[in-house]
Amino acid sequence: MARCCFFYPKLVMKFNLSSVNQMKQPAMTHRKLAALLVTVIAASFGHKTVAQTNNSTINCWQTTRTNPAFFPIAVWLQASTNAPAYRAAGINTFVGLWEGPTDAQLSDLQNSRILVVCAQNQIALSHPARSNILAWMHTDEPDNAQTWGARLGFGKPVPVEAIASEYERMKSADATRPVLLGLGQGVAWDNWYGRGTRNHHPEDYSRYLEACDIASFDIYPASHTSPEVEGNLWFVPQGIERLRRWVRDEKPVWNCIETTCVDNPRRKPTPHEVRAEVWMSLIHGSRGIIYFAHQFKPTFIEAGLLADSKMLFAVTSINRQITQLAPVLNSPTITNTVSVHSSNPAAPVATMVKEHDDYTYIFVVLMRPLDTQVEFEMRGHSENPTTSKVEVLDEYRTAPMREGKFTDHFGPWDVHLYRVKSDSVR
Repeated sequence: MARCCFFYPKLVMKFNLSSVNQMKQPAMTHRKLAALLVTVIAASFGHKTVAQTNNSTINCWQTTRTNPAFFPIAVWLQASTNAPAYRAAGINTFVGLWEGPTDAQLSDLQNSRILVVCAQNQIALSHPARSNILAWMHTDEPDNAQTWGARLGFGKPVPVEAIASEYERMKSADATRPVLLGLGQGVAWDNWYGRGTRNHHPEDYSRYLEACDIASFDIYPASHTSPEVEGNLWFVPQGIERLRRWVRDEKPVWNCIETTCVDNPRRKPTPHEVRAEVWMSLIHGSRGIIYFAHQFKPTFIEAGLLADSKMLFAVTSINRQITQLAPVLNSPTITNTVSVHSSNPAAPVATMVKEHDDYTYIFVVLMRPLDTQVEFEMRGHSENPTTSKVEVLDEYRTAPMREGKFTDHFGPWDVHLYRVKSDSVR
């Protein structure tokens, strides 16, 4: 897929033949330093998520969707030869295979125990590793104006009717797997101008989403080139909320997370911002994370995430935490049990509450790059006069709680994950 100068989809770049040829080169090998940094953390990814069978009547969608220990953590359109490095970083799924799926790509991923979401072709439908295919996928970002070639520019988005027809074709060939639809940044950004004749037509999205079983989108605000979006990480959860509304919470929503400068060499996300984007996504209801790993400028690096040792270490840590908390994340969200008050009205926080194995979990992210004190009250527990402790996960500290209340400080884009023993608040 190519990119014109104003486009911002997941696998696009300045449209010229040399850029396209660059994308056909083999993916770069991950740096030895990055591998050393993730070795210790990666050792904690111990649970098996891939069905070890080639029986075509059993596939990984059927086994993982009922597995509380599995949460989709994916990477977008990377070379299958890098699967071992991504597995070490906690990635369990590849989304998209360049010019594939091919026999070699599917075999590479199965050998690395990584699931795949890919285009549907005859190779994939009949491959011995087809039990490893989690889902099928549409052509990426059909809601954006499509290219007519380098000299002719861009035209209209893919018609909704064409997407519906493709969905029916894929389901007819395999009704046992879902179909993923990846949409562009128009989902989250109203002033996105890359939809051609369908700019400012959000009513299109509910129609597109009828032709999928998993809805996804991308926007990369930390490294964005528009002043309206750049640095405003809350565009990510805004898109998730809209997708959930458009599908009426009847289909799972996934989303993409930036890890490189993409095509903005003057600005790339920090590890802290990436963690904030991930937890904003999860707290707002995302059911799958897809990391965008490409870098387009100042030089093209397909596996840009693997080439950045600091970001790789951070993403590996995030993935370890998600994997450990997968049974919690997959449990029902609890409402009306915790009230939250930010001392800074300009610094709102978003929260998600879960209950699992006699613990209450409160996941919180600050939605602005500001500072604030946040007071939490566990509703219905104010009658408990004793002082207990709230564990702050992975921060090696606790917060005192009395009469069901505790406070904590939040800095810019901070994420805090709390765990409270149920007995201590009853």
